[in-house]
Amino acid sequence: MNYPSKLIEDAVIEISRLPGIGKKSALRIALHLLKQNENTVQSLSKSLIEMKQKTVNCTVCNNISDESVCNICKSKMRNKELLCIVEDTKDVLALENTGQYNGLYYILGGVISPVNGIGPSDLNFDKLLSKFPSNEIKEVVLALSPTIDGDTTSYYISKKLKDFNLIITTIARGIQVGSDLEFVDEVTLGRSIQKRINFEVFTN
Repeated sequence: MNYPSKLIEDAVIEISRLPGIGKKSALRIALHLLKQNENTVQSLSKSLIEMKQKTVNCTVCNNISDESVCNICKSKMRNKELLCIVEDTKDVLALENTGQYNGLYYILGGVISPVNGIGPSDLNFDKLLSKFPSNEIKEVVLALSPTIDGDTTSYYISKKLKDFNLIITTIARGIQVGSDLEFVDEVTLGRSIQKRINFEVFTN
């Protein structure tokens, strides 16, 4: 692709590094920004830089937050007896958008994947296990994507928690096997969290 300016080419290269954006889409975005006034572009740049510099991970659940403890963990309206374990922040957003879950979350930061060299020690399991035993938490909901790695991780967690007096459930399998939670429609995902099933029943 020939560019009229080296500066535009550099911008296109950087924008195309974003997930789901190819060179043509990146070029459209770059040309759109070029037509905007300087204040608009500076405002975008400032918001991106501040997002990178000032967001932190919640010390309780690992979610992205503006403060050391996120709004979900601080909320007095959440059900403290429910703990939903997910892979990433995008899964929290997907579940929150369903409006069907009112408990707390814990973000692992990934899933066990031997093929990719990711083992339990590479994830946030230590902080998760330190939450137990807890008199508050009664049920752990395993809401990992229905992939081989997700199922392996769910099985590992269930084994680690089997000695605690907990109900361990998993989201119902109305979700297509092999799909990621972030791409599941809100109705299907909402039903799956409502109709969650006992994890031991699922694994047997």
